[in-house]
Amino acid sequence: MKIALRLIPAVIAVFILSGCSDDITNSGSTSSATGWEYNSEENGGFEVASAVDQETGPGLVFIEGGTFTMGKVQDDVLYEWNNVPRRVTVASFYMDQTEITNVNYREYLYWLDRVFGVNNRQVLRNAYPDTLVWRDPMAFNEPYVEYYFRHPSFNEYPVVGVNWLQANDYALWRTDRVNEQILVNEGVFDGIKTDQVDERNFNTEAYLYGIYVPDDGNQIPSLHPRQDTRGVRIEDGYLLPKYRLPTEAEWEFAALGLIGNSVDELVWERKTYPWNGHIVRNDDPRHMGEMRANFVRGKGDLMGVAGSLNDNASITAPVKAYWPNDYGLYCMAGNVSEWVLDVYRPMSYDDVSGFRPFRGNVFQKKVLDANGNPVIDSLGRLQREAISERDAEGRFNYRKADYRNYQDGDAVSVMERGLNDTVGYEGTESMYVNTADQPNSLISDEVRVYKGGSWKDRAYWLSPGERRFLKQSEARDDLGFRCAMTRVGSPGGF
Repeated sequence: MKIALRLIPAVIAVFILSGCSDDITNSGSTSSATGWEYNSEENGGFEVASAVDQETGPGLVFIEGGTFTMGKVQDDVLYEWNNVPRRVTVASFYMDQTEITNVNYREYLYWLDRVFGVNNRQVLRNAYPDTLVWRDPMAFNEPYVEYYFRHPSFNEYPVVGVNWLQANDYALWRTDRVNEQILVNEGVFDGIKTDQVDERNFNTEAYLYGIYVPDDGNQIPSLHPRQDTRGVRIEDGYLLPKYRLPTEAEWEFAALGLIGNSVDELVWERKTYPWNGHIVRNDDPRHMGEMRANFVRGKGDLMGVAGSLNDNASITAPVKAYWPNDYGLYCMAGNVSEWVLDVYRPMSYDDVSGFRPFRGNVFQKKVLDANGNPVIDSLGRLQREAISERDAEGRFNYRKADYRNYQDGDAVSVMERGLNDTVGYEGTESMYVNTADQPNSLISDEVRVYKGGSWKDRAYWLSPGERRFLKQSEARDDLGFRCAMTRVGSPGGF
């Protein structure tokens, strides 16, 4: 039982299976601040779990972080001054080895149908990928509309037609299913509960706050003098952090895979692509001349000549069809472009922080009822709302909730650049000219970054430093996603 390695006292797992509380003993660990023993009923029962290395969640690869030069490594042929190189540091994290596949996403839809399909089918409808993204006014793509997402021949192909909002919802769902399985594996739950319906379904936060507890779930013995048993807590250390989309910096760092190009603290060779060199063909003698990624070689050439297909893919390809980079990540160039978390701004290089850079923060708080308890929505999730200015009073590190347009679209930046008066200012409209008498800008607080190049792109877009943007509610036939997870504790393991 893994729970025996993580929870102190160690025999808690035995209690879960046998109900024997007489075996509870303390770990012998002592507070360096007070000298009191932890996990001792005689000392009040303060429980401390042994420190353990974070487990790698299903589908993930560990990415050891560090400093790197983020931004373009190619000539700025479009003269955009977009993603200008700057040095940043990325903390260690986890990244999906592959893009999310059609079969992965269909599993998600099946669960939504099973839980919400009777009383709240709109939840399921909102999650469906847009298969009509395959339509082209001047091409016969209707077979992909019908077959690409559902036919088993495409099971291991990347899901497309998923917008940024849907990708985030998938990541939350995946978090809950993984943590639910952990609780089953540890004996806290007797099995996966297939009777979950509507708002009564397992999600990690609802469980941690005691809102969702299965009828036959097992409680963990507690040393607190006012409670004999309790549920699992974050402090116990074996529920995983949330799956989420990677930030732009994380995605670019992982795509470059600089661990294969460094000696001590020196990077001895820059990369144009996720592989070494500046060419797109494989130079390994066993695969000499084969394309390293799925992209457009030239106008009208998406797959090569019959009998010798250069990338063996007319549209997308299976997510493990090409060689992984030095982190073991597949298709970080080509196949499909991928959503990242960040709100798009063209001049991002001097706006964001040097550590874990990210644009898109909207700070929130839990919605509480009159008794101070969290409120759930119709999906069973904790409701949240943006913090107020009062919530930020006395803070030096933030003063408001929404920082998506900070220093590039907010009132201060509008005033500094002399565009107009800030009276009546309403977000990015003044900065990016969305008025009746002037052309609308494509940039707003709802526009997100995507990266990586795709089966429809030329080699230029395969470089990890290149970036494009799309409204978060829109989707494409060459745009998918993969998930990431925060690394807690040591950046390199114990």
